[in-house]
Amino acid sequence: MAGKWIRPNKNINVSIIGDSERIVIMILNHIWGLYAHPREEWQTIERRHESLMYSLAHILTVALIPSICGYYAAAHIGWSIGAGDPIKITESSAMIMASAMYVALIAGVFALAYLIHWMAKTFDSTPNFTQSLELAAYTATPLLMVGVTALFPVLWFVVCAGLGAICYSVYLLYSGVPIMMHIPEEKGFIYSSSVVTCGLVLLVTIMAASAILWSMGLGPEYIA
Repeated sequence: MAGKWIRPNKNINVSIIGDSERIVIMILNHIWGLYAHPREEWQTIERRHESLMYSLAHILTVALIPSICGYYAAAHIGWSIGAGDPIKITESSAMIMASAMYVALIAGVFALAYLIHWMAKTFDSTPNFTQSLELAAYTATPLLMVGVTALFPVLWFVVCAGLGAICYSVYLLYSGVPIMMHIPEEKGFIYSSSVVTCGLVLLVTIMAASAILWSMGLGPEYIA
């Protein structure tokens, strides 16, 4: 009937808000657990096996940290490399680089998940892709969260923090593989070493691609 007032469906909004809150709480709980008691947290993740949406939400959220912090540092603070003045780039260049970093980080996590899934059969494990993505996403968490150090953009400090994050991510991988893949620790060590090797190759490939694009004139515009 024309002019009839239709009452909005409040249940839809409540449901959406509830799902969002649950995802945020889940992300925070997992982050805390991976730092405070990693082995117990891996066991919790293995028991629950959240859906692909939860792992994807974790990646999309945590990958924002290095992208946003990197943008702010490059455009508004400036990187201190030596004794000279801080190096800044234009806001447009910083936005492009931050967006490219965000996409590259997410793609890198998915590539790592694919490698984990692909190599699993060699070690008598049959995980689905969601389990492989969980292992990749939570293993990469320290590497993504260390991006907050870009807010103090001094090269030596960021490099030292990055090396520490790499070491802890490797530790998470070695401790998580036997639990998530349901294989003995002996096989888990070899499996993890293979994943680390492939991950390093992937990292070098990304760096080489970035250098090539840089040399082709796609580098940032500096502020004099």
